[in-house]
Amino acid sequence: MMESAVRVLLVEDDVHLGVVVRKALTNQGFVVDVELTGPDGLWAATENDYDVVVLDIMLPGLNGYDVLRQLRARQVWTPVLMLTAKDGEWDEVDAFDLGADDYLTKPFSLAVLAARLHALIRRGAGARPAELLVGDLTLDRARGSASRAGEPLRLTAKEFALLEYLMHHCGEVLSKTELLDHVWDSAFEGDVNVVEVYVGYLRRKLDQPGGRRHIETIRGMGYRLS
Repeated sequence: MMESAVRVLLVEDDVHLGVVVRKALTNQGFVVDVELTGPDGLWAATENDYDVVVLDIMLPGLNGYDVLRQLRARQVWTPVLMLTAKDGEWDEVDAFDLGADDYLTKPFSLAVLAARLHALIRRGAGARPAELLVGDLTLDRARGSASRAGEPLRLTAKEFALLEYLMHHCGEVLSKTELLDHVWDSAFEGDVNVVEVYVGYLRRKLDQPGGRRHIETIRGMGYRLS
């Protein structure tokens, strides 16, 4: 049992699944509210103070992507874990690009869900402004756009997500493992060198010939946006 109750909002239109998840989390000490539609979930997440939101993507009235987009546009930074019956990389990318904090595909283990929620709660929300500014770089997460010195950057979804994380942690040295956990997926089982590949893609788009390098390689440690 947890020392103090943690408030969870579950937005899920499958009534049976909602009952099962609510019972399992309640047994672990969570306080769980359940909403069945996108509009009701958006209202609840906006009007109430939750520690974490579990948000299905396929919802009536307003899908999970739109709920998440509106929450972040309203500067509601409560950690959000997305649930979906889909199983595709682009669904995951879309969720992270819109501001999701984690992603779980149905069917899922209730024990894994609880562990993911504990991890999100420990991490906390923190303020995440819609627009990030670092040097001559600008990133607008609400519009999904980025620019260097006023010139638009043509980025893929994964490049955008990587640049966003680097900008959030400007000046910090980030290991490949950390970047994999936060930009790809905590359950990613591919080659860790995919980080190096995407850093290379970003460098070619950020750096001008003869100019300074935006992303430094710190030998044996990782990468740093300077």
